[in-house]
Amino acid sequence: MSILVTYFSAQGTTAKVARDLAERLGADIYEITPEKPYTAADIRFVNPFARCNREKFSGLNAAVSGTVENFADYDTVCIGFPIWYGCAPKIVDVFCDGYDWSGKKVFLFATSGGGAFGKTAEKLSPHLKGAEIISGVRVKSGEEAFAEFNK
Repeated sequence: MSILVTYFSAQGTTAKVARDLAERLGADIYEITPEKPYTAADIRFVNPFARCNREKFSGLNAAVSGTVENFADYDTVCIGFPIWYGCAPKIVDVFCDGYDWSGKKVFLFATSGGGAFGKTAEKLSPHLKGAEIISGVRVKSGEEAFAEFNK
């Protein structure tokens, strides 16, 4: 089985979990990066004009920089991200829209300072057409993500 751990991390929390999960799984790793990096002001959700709010509520897309080489070779893809507004950030939607998910198993893991995982998998599933979402959880560590992945 060929596994890819891919993630978006705005402040480093999800990156740490993703690196640990990839190491534990012996998986390849890929960071989802925006063409224009997010600043602290961009993710300050209490500001209605912050970039994260404009992307979520006005349909503004977040352009992704780069692509995963040999994506078709992976059987299982783990996707990590922070919870923003009870779902994955728009950049994760855009990233997912760029690939063929047919026949792939997907494990979603999210970090959050307080938001629950809720309907995150349901909201992301239209961007993962053809994939089987095997699990979706909120975690605080790569160890927790690894345990959930292996359930």
